[in-house]
Amino acid sequence: MNAFNEYGKRIEEQIRSASYPLAIKMLKSPDEIPEDAERPKRDYGVCLSTCQCFSLSRKFGKTVAQLFEDMWCPEPVIGFGLVEPPKYFLEGKTRYPDGVATLEAGANWAREIPRFQSGEYVGVVSAPLKTASFEPDAAVIYCNSAQLLKLLLGIAYKDGRDITTILGGHSACVYSVVPSLLKDECQVSVPCRGDRGYAGAQDDEMIFTAPKSKIEELAFGLEQRGTSNLPTRFTMTPEYKLSTGYAEVARQMGQKRADGSEIEGFDEKERLLSIQYR
Repeated sequence: MNAFNEYGKRIEEQIRSASYPLAIKMLKSPDEIPEDAERPKRDYGVCLSTCQCFSLSRKFGKTVAQLFEDMWCPEPVIGFGLVEPPKYFLEGKTRYPDGVATLEAGANWAREIPRFQSGEYVGVVSAPLKTASFEPDAAVIYCNSAQLLKLLLGIAYKDGRDITTILGGHSACVYSVVPSLLKDECQVSVPCRGDRGYAGAQDDEMIFTAPKSKIEELAFGLEQRGTSNLPTRFTMTPEYKLSTGYAEVARQMGQKRADGSEIEGFDEKERLLSIQYR
């Protein structure tokens, strides 16, 4: 077990995801393929889309490696930099006329899709984070909105900063991996139509990515008391008691109860009981 396997276990315990958080590694050489990895062409006799390989890892616990000859969908081939993008692609013809209004619009997307420099990598491997036999370049987590909330609060625990993200309706495998590694920052992305239609992504799922440098930080942040609870409970109590800090900010801004009285915050005992029984 490496340290990232332990982080994977801790993340799973905190967010209770419906599928395994993924370890994703970009391969610079076929020699980096883990010994326990299955290959679509060699082991299944077919090519697969990258979202399908990610699904085999997150739903069935498999370690799956893809090189160029294993891939079916062309967009991760381009996004992961396995080949130079063809002129046809850069001209926007994969998007026009069905997906965008003009050929120029299609070309805008093709030029701006996140992608690695061609030739930098030869493939990609995925496995559950808690069992991966390799150190990942990123952790990719399929989650619902409540789990995403906790992940966002967890990663903000250390420095209090929100994340910025690139959202697109295509190439979930590309958008979930490439921007995060290029910027060394966390990323949120959306399962694309292929991910939903061919790999089983659900309508309530989003994708959260943490680069290698942030995985330990994420695991630690998720375990802190103030980063939300799952399952989520709620109350419709009006004028519920605010935390001490929120109550102080409200008072300083001049907020009051509807009857004109001052806003009071939790005392320490009430705060602890609220956290314990929420």
